[in-house]
Amino acid sequence: MNLSALLAARTAQGTPVRIGLIGAGKFGSMILAQARHIPGYHIVGIADLDVSRAQASLARVHWEEDRYSAPSLTRAVASGATHVTDDAASLFACPEIEVIIEATGHPIAGVRHALGAIDAGKHVIMVNVEADVMCGPVLAARAEQAGVVYSMAYGDQPAAICELVDWVHACGFELVAAGKGMNFCPSYRYSTPDTVWDYFDFTEEQVASGDFNPKMYNSFTDGTKAAIEMAAVANATGMDCPSDGLAFPPAGLHDLADVFKPASEGGRLEKTGIVDIAASREPDGRVVQNNIQYGMFVTFRAPNEYTRQCFNQYGLMTDTSGWYGSMWRPFHLIGLETSVSVLSAALRHEPTGVSKRYRADAVATAKGDFAAGEMLDGEGGYKVWAKAIPASQAAALQALPIGLAHHVKLRRAIKRDQIVTLDDVDVVDDLDIHSLRTEQNSMLDN
Repeated sequence: MNLSALLAARTAQGTPVRIGLIGAGKFGSMILAQARHIPGYHIVGIADLDVSRAQASLARVHWEEDRYSAPSLTRAVASGATHVTDDAASLFACPEIEVIIEATGHPIAGVRHALGAIDAGKHVIMVNVEADVMCGPVLAARAEQAGVVYSMAYGDQPAAICELVDWVHACGFELVAAGKGMNFCPSYRYSTPDTVWDYFDFTEEQVASGDFNPKMYNSFTDGTKAAIEMAAVANATGMDCPSDGLAFPPAGLHDLADVFKPASEGGRLEKTGIVDIAASREPDGRVVQNNIQYGMFVTFRAPNEYTRQCFNQYGLMTDTSGWYGSMWRPFHLIGLETSVSVLSAALRHEPTGVSKRYRADAVATAKGDFAAGEMLDGEGGYKVWAKAIPASQAAALQALPIGLAHHVKLRRAIKRDQIVTLDDVDVVDDLDIHSLRTEQNSMLDN
């Protein structure tokens, strides 16, 4: 609760928190939009493969050109300005930078950037949930060994859910479920980049603005992003994914506690301790009343009758029995809030959520019937969606993680809704990532 005070005290000593940002897309742009308004919070360098795109992002979020025209990182440190480069490794080599924000959204690049930053003794804020769900437990272990922080990004839903889970445990309630709201019904599962804008109310001008990537938005629409984020939450909290993937039960604020409790108690969960999604649409497409499309939630159980009575006395949203309650956060502001993670790492040496265990995975699952020789196109594409399943199942199946499902050729035909395995595809590169995945399999937390 005192990060701003800690930052003010450090800034008064003439030592701002110095940061390197990798990736200047939508999330990175939101980070940059706020960075100039936080005294003592210095984005020293921005690395993006497309320097002109990064510069366009800075202009779009109202940075004056002289603020991002430093000719080198050394000059940026000295002047308080920002250097834009296409070389992420230069951020790791800059001794004054202490925190790296990885916001590329590319899972393989994200893992490699995290390793490079950790090896250089930098804290890592992993905006890239795709990388985290693929190799997060291994990266967290490497960071711990190096004495640096590896953290989820505050403002994104997984970190906010972890905060709510921590609140449940700190209060002594029994954790029952955790998750987020989402605009989803079963027919969305097979959306493609060609159809995705049919599910949004954006204007043509907005879509053409440069902030809107159809594959990224399709990842949200077809449920892939939900699988990635919920598997990451499971790995951070020790919770479980449902055995057959996320169920997406429709639920509004008023019935979270009735829906997200065990089936044995009248709810929809296979057991206590499950992550899942509160869908904002019924299976037939009707909008759920009081839906929490942009929010995150936890459900929990009172440990005794006195606490149950207190739930009622203080107006907590409960199920019909009064034993199960829900707490929620209505909104998350993505990159506008990520400074909380940066400051927590730099000033407190604490993560805002970290994947300490390997309990769940997000695995590639076919959107249709495809023949041997066809190419998979990864997250948000035409060929696969991600299914969140327990890590023990993923390891036993040798399932292909969604992060490795881009631009790989099928060795044999697959059927719609079939989980794709490593044996189904030609694995021709990214062997360092496969090695990390093998190491992660040894960390299975059953």
